[in-house]
Formats: sequence, C-alpha cells, structure tokens
Amino acid sequence: MRGLLLKVIWETRLPTLLFGLALGIVMLLLTRIIPQMQREIEQLLSHLPLAKSMMAALMGIDVKEELNAQVLQAFVWVHPAVLSLIWGHEIVFCTRLPAAEIDSGTVDVLLGLPVSRRSLYLAESAGWLVSGLVILAMGAAGYSISARQIAPDMRPNRENVLMVLLNLYCVYVAVGGWAFFVSSCGSRRAPAIAVVFALLLASFLLTFLARFWWPASQLEFLSVLHYYQPAQVLRTGSLPPGDVAALLAAGAAGWIAGGEIFTRRDICTV
Repeated sequence: MRGLLLKVIWETRLPTLLFGLALGIVMLLLTRIIPQMQREIEQLLSHLPLAKSMMAALMGIDVKEELNAQVLQAFVWVHPAVLSLIWGHEIVFCTRLPAAEIDSGTVDVLLGLPVSRRSLYLAESAGWLVSGLVILAMGAAGYSISARQIAPDMRPNRENVLMVLLNLYCVYVAVGGWAFFVSSCGSRRAPAIAVVFALLLASFLLTFLARFWWPASQLEFLSVLHYYQPAQVLRTGSLPPGDVAALLAAGAAGWIAGGEIFTRRDICTV
C-alpha cells in the first residue's frame, strides 16, 4: 500500500496543486469584492425582485429571508467558479481508475503488479480524500487572507466558516463516490467525465428550478446541493446533521458499489 500511495501522490501532485492554487485565488478575489459590492447588491435586489429570487435560489435560502452582510458571504462558497474547480478536480481524479487506465491501455501493466484490485482501489480512494482536504485548505487560505480585511461585523466567525468547509467536504465525498462508480462501470474516460458532469449540471439546475417550479421542488432531494446550504449554516451557526448524513451515505453507497464492480468485472483492452 505504501508504494501504491506514493504512486498516486506522484501522478496527481501537479493537478492537485494547480486546482488548489486556482481555488485559493478565486476565493481570495471573491471574498475581497463581495463587501465592496454589498451596497450595489442591496440596491439591485431592492429594485429587481427577480434578482433577489435568483440570488436566494443560488444560495439555497428562502426569498423572504434577509440578505445581510454575513449571509452574503455565503455567495463565495456557492459561486459556480468555486464549485466547478472542486468538482473538476475530483472528476479528473476519480476517473483515473479504471476508466483512464483502460482508455490509455495501461491497465494491463497496472493489474500486473503484485497487488489486489481492492488495494488499488483503496489507494486511489485515499489519494482522492487527502487531495480534497488539500485543495479545500488552499481555498480556505485564500478566503482567510481576504477575510482579515473585512470589518468584524460583516465577517462570519471562524467556527461557522469551518462548518461550511465541513459541509462542502461532505459534498466532495458524495460527488466523488459516484464518480468512482461511473468510472468503474466504463472503459473510456471521456464518457465517464461526461456522465458525471451531466449529473452535476442536472443537480445544479434542479436546485435552481425548485425555487420557481413546483414539480422541481418535489424532486429537489435528489440534488446534492439540496444538502449544501452555507447561508443557513452562517446564519444559524449550526450544521444540519441530516444533511451531513445524507451526503456521506450517498458517497459511501457510490464508492462501495464502484469498488465491488471494479474488483469483480472482466477488464479487457483488446
């Protein structure tokens, strides 16, 4: 396992670093400009009710709730650029085995190593979980640098921010678990990436439509973003245990199913 872990770290070190740096820069910039734009945002929302509805849908809060300075900070954690970087990293990572290996024709060499398929899967999974912590830590560092320049009455306290990070990591686990499942079922990386991307896009769209369309609201529980609401966490100072449990259970189900398929399936590159 030690050799496998070193192999995973060596092969993924550069993408993880690049995604982490990009996330840190995006978080730094967004955190810096949100307080400066607060007055303009408030004026826009007061004159355009539709804009307030769209903002509330994006942050997962009720339209009637007040958007104060601290709640507006939640926009940083649900910005499409932030979610895209995090999800892009794990889609690339979780489709390495076996889809990318089969696609590139190197799976025969990999499976020829004196290790079990289960060990390979566990090593990849450990690298995925650790790399997620790394890029989120780099994103949090970018946030912290800019947050120091925000007035204390407009800045969420550190404990609430840590709970948002925990909630976001649970989303990371849920998405990655099913990315492993899709990769284990396929033999080509591009289709596997496309399937996971389509599922995430549908999840994002379902959460947005649920605020405006009744049929979509009845299916919102299927969206991963339904269980990620940083605005509520920053407002209440508590992390809903049901959301955490649902995300971890979904990720574990996809990851276990993917592992069983990978260890039992017939892999042929001819």
